[in-house]
Order: sequence, then structure tokens, then C-alpha cells
Amino acid sequence: MSKVVVIGIPGEPGLWIADLGNRTVAPLDQVRGDLATVNGFRQLGSTFVNNVDLAIAVGSVDDVFAGHVDS
Repeated sequence: MSKVVVIGIPGEPGLWIADLGNRTVAPLDQVRGDLATVNGFRQLGSTFVNNVDLAIAVGSVDDVFAGHVDS
């Protein structure tokens, strides 16, 4: 099972890396290879999803705990 997720959010140019095993989230400073290619498509408006079965962007942590699925 994967323990690391790369996250890109519309309107934010950079990517983030979430290491679930270590419970950390940090900006991804270097993007290269295939990741750079799909990130380029993302910046043009495309969406790329691989091996993730649920991802929801909400406005705040409070929204998550209240059970909201969109902001």
C-alpha cells in the first residue's frame, strides 16, 4: 500500500508531498521526469489521478470534521 501522496491544488502552482507513514506534508521542491510531465498538463487544466480512491479539497479542517465534501 502506498504511503506517499503528491498533491496539486488548482490555483496553487506548486506541488506538495504527503508522507502518511511519517505524518508530514511539505512542498515538493524538485519536480522531474514523468511527474514534471503530468504537472505540466495539470498547469494547463488537466487532472491526473493514479492509485487514489478518494480526494476532496475543502476550505478548512472544520469542514472535514463537519462532514462537508465541497467548499
